[in-house]
Amino acid sequence: MKEESPKAIFYALAANLGIAVCKFAAAAFTGSGSMFAEAIHSTADCGNQVLLLFGLKQARRPASLLHPLGAGRAIYFYSLIVALLLFFVGGVFSVYEGVHRLMAHEPLSHAYIALGVLGVSVVLETFSLMGAIREIRKTNPDKSMWRWFRETRESELLVVTGEDVAALLGLAIAFVAVLMTMITGNPVFDAWGSVGVGVLLMVIAVLVAREVKSMIIGESASPEVRRAIEAHLHTRKEIRSIINLITLQWGRHVVVAVQAEMIDYDSGRAMVDAINIVEADLQATFPQVRWVFFEPDVPRVRTEASLD
Repeated sequence: MKEESPKAIFYALAANLGIAVCKFAAAAFTGSGSMFAEAIHSTADCGNQVLLLFGLKQARRPASLLHPLGAGRAIYFYSLIVALLLFFVGGVFSVYEGVHRLMAHEPLSHAYIALGVLGVSVVLETFSLMGAIREIRKTNPDKSMWRWFRETRESELLVVTGEDVAALLGLAIAFVAVLMTMITGNPVFDAWGSVGVGVLLMVIAVLVAREVKSMIIGESASPEVRRAIEAHLHTRKEIRSIINLITLQWGRHVVVAVQAEMIDYDSGRAMVDAINIVEADLQATFPQVRWVFFEPDVPRVRTEASLD
């Protein structure tokens, strides 16, 4: 995995700051519940991006006696916090606001201003999402977005992309809700728009949280990286066969544990030297591999007793 780049986070933060100010002003002027829900969503996104930047900083802390492999996985914790905030601060609050307006039947005024702000917001959110997609395509040019979403090990980019997608879909819902309210004069459409935005945010938050939870539990390196590492080890003449290979993603780094049958050597020292060469070559070929644990072994033969 490449070094974490905060570019996508900065794109999203800049876009959401401008959007939040515009939405709050429009919500106060028009009384739109959908607009107010979107303003809360954008504000929550700003806080989320600050949390992600802090998490990236924490993840770069060096190894210590307490954390011998470093703090690389700290970014997973902060990504999960962001997903929870997206669910509760963005989603639940938007649903509450919509239900409140359904009961109160508050009127909407100057709807054209709300529509204009929503249009500007779409442009800014598209800018943010394109920045995230550019970062994704640098290392995953051929993957579909859904496959990347399921296989990525970059939790911070996963969260930013999820937020941007939720924002664009939420803007579309809010735009339709405000437009229908303006055409019909019925504020119920605007209230239901707020509910729709909230439900959308909760669904996206659950999907993101599910992926981040898997990273916290401990995921292997991405499938293509694991396959490449295994293929590389098979080419080494020092190794007769690979018995077991375990990879573990640790933030931007990878932990590799290899159990392999080595070719015959005249001495234990010669085998150790050969293992050191294999490890050094593996780390030179895959710079993200920070730790390699290599165990020479022989395949275990299953006896009749073990089968019983």
